[in-house]
Amino acid sequence: MTNTLSFRRRAVNNVMLSLTAVFTVLVVGSLFVILGYLAYNGWHFLNWDFFTKLPTPVGEPGGGMANAIVGSAKMLLVATMIGVPFGFLGGVYLSEFGGEHGLFPFLVRYTTDLLNGVPSIVIGIFAWTVLVRPRHHYSAWAGGIALGIMMVPIALRSTEEFLQGVPNSMREGAMALGASKAWTIFTVVIPAAMKGIISGMMLDLARVAGETAPLLFTALSSRYWSKGWDEPTASLPVMIFNYAVSPYDDWHQQAWAAGFVLLALVLLVNIIARGVLSRATYK
Repeated sequence: MTNTLSFRRRAVNNVMLSLTAVFTVLVVGSLFVILGYLAYNGWHFLNWDFFTKLPTPVGEPGGGMANAIVGSAKMLLVATMIGVPFGFLGGVYLSEFGGEHGLFPFLVRYTTDLLNGVPSIVIGIFAWTVLVRPRHHYSAWAGGIALGIMMVPIALRSTEEFLQGVPNSMREGAMALGASKAWTIFTVVIPAAMKGIISGMMLDLARVAGETAPLLFTALSSRYWSKGWDEPTASLPVMIFNYAVSPYDDWHQQAWAAGFVLLALVLLVNIIARGVLSRATYK
């Protein structure tokens, strides 16, 4: 009886390990298939002109997406300036002051989780209604604010999680030496969790970098350099969308190239964030 039970347990264990290995290979393989397909279709179009020149007029080959690359960087900068401070401070409040119980902390967490589940196109419509329609024009500001709103919930929850991972003994030790609670938080707790918080912010930024729907409603696009922050601005996701649905083969090739660049940047940010997170230790 014992041998039969042991055999069944080993068999179930081997089957489950095999299934997990198969599905892991499928998930990782899917990523490499997508990346390889993008590279195969767009690699040969990646050249210096792609990164330094503006798009050519309709029907003319060549050109690049320099304005879209710069425009994406500008809007991600605005998004970071909005999403990181609000998310960071909200996470500090929930972890260090809000506690697990209480009506207001519950409402903050619940609202944050709801906002995280809102479709990006709804965020885009909201930003268009509030920021674009009253001013009667699109802008990089509106696009950055829409992306910043999307960053807040993940930044808040990741900050809270990493701060809660700091051992209470560090808080107790600092306060036993006479430090106030606020001083303990900003000189002991936050520095101890900083690597994790930074990695969470980087993953958050990588997530919104490929969003298209909010930018269609807020920044729209442009085939020229954006001279400021208050006018329509090109971005890589929107340019990929516009070029992919166009009838021109040359634009299709540039869409493949832009998709490869965007995915490679997101993958690079994720790898760096994971590397930073793997070194985050609490002593």
